[in-house]
Amino acid sequence: IIPPISLSTTFKLAPSGKADSPYYYTEAGNPTRTALEENLAALENAGHCRIFPSGMAAIFSITMLVKSGEHILADEDIYADTISLIKKILQPTHRIEITFTEFTDINAVKKSLKENTKLVLFESPTNPTLKVIDIEEVTKAVKNFNKDIFVVVDNTFISPYFQRPLSFDVDMVIHSCTKYINGHADVLMGAVMTNCEKLDQHLYQMQKCTGSVPSAFDCYLVMRGTKTLHVRMRTHMENAIAVAKFLETCNQIEKVLYPLLESHPQHQIHMKQARGMSGMISFYIKDDEDGSATKMFLNNLQLIQNATSLGAAESLIVRCDMKYEEFSPPLRKGVANNLVRLSVGLEEKEDIIEDLKQALDSITDASGNLESKSGDNHSDFELINSTKGD
Repeated sequence: IIPPISLSTTFKLAPSGKADSPYYYTEAGNPTRTALEENLAALENAGHCRIFPSGMAAIFSITMLVKSGEHILADEDIYADTISLIKKILQPTHRIEITFTEFTDINAVKKSLKENTKLVLFESPTNPTLKVIDIEEVTKAVKNFNKDIFVVVDNTFISPYFQRPLSFDVDMVIHSCTKYINGHADVLMGAVMTNCEKLDQHLYQMQKCTGSVPSAFDCYLVMRGTKTLHVRMRTHMENAIAVAKFLETCNQIEKVLYPLLESHPQHQIHMKQARGMSGMISFYIKDDEDGSATKMFLNNLQLIQNATSLGAAESLIVRCDMKYEEFSPPLRKGVANNLVRLSVGLEEKEDIIEDLKQALDSITDASGNLESKSGDNHSDFELINSTKGD
């Protein structure tokens, strides 16, 4: 019932001196790791999965498909460490060309493709401004230009429970398993899923030749997390819908970004390609160009923890500009001092809302010029589930 944890780094060989099983040294294979890879492949309806010690190790392994002189096209709104990998390592060390563009504009994507484009990389929803990219439309545009370009989607922000990009003919899907797939903020791990055996073999060689593999114990923990993924994701979504709708009623908030809200600019695209949404919400504190009110708001939260990462059972919140300070526009587009990213956890939604309210009220009390429309009583706040299916 529970797959065993195989801690061995080496395995007994046959009398001939050759391996008589897929396992002979743990870099090349481990039974616990295999069990998890088969598990994650099934979640994404993928033929293959390879796991790595972190999400960034997974992304790096994919970028090793790109040779010197070739071109990567990436969305402007993408994880800060992915930008750093591309700009600080791949560009100067491997002499790889890079273009960042706006992937919600399909014409901008088409214009940015080049004869030497090898890899197209984007997230949907994006980190941290929660843009929704039309996965099918972008993939078609890229493949019509050159069918040999690899299209890669980072699916971390929504999980395979709600969205499966391989169904839109992308070549590879990335997950930081550190986030929703594990779900308990106690494992660092990444995964790449694909239906292409050739790509899978490249990823296997990256595991084997660089030793980029997670421990068997971490594999066990993530397998345990996958058993509750569907239950956790439904609760994350239920809580996040209630929180997002509450935030829209607050005068201290300038704008709320949550794809299930009809106010989201790509709401219809999201509803077309996803079954729901995770607990990720981003929002702007009103009239706070210098970020001082945002800092006050964060400092006054009591239940919600001011910490990086996401997808945990606990609600976590962070000011988005911290990781993007070194980048210039357009890579900071939308990432202002007053932008906050909230990972809504599994606590009672009434408690999460109460904590947000009292922290927002601290801004009002300090400035004396804002009034909350939400009032003191939000116990009757109704959940309106506008998702397809679950």
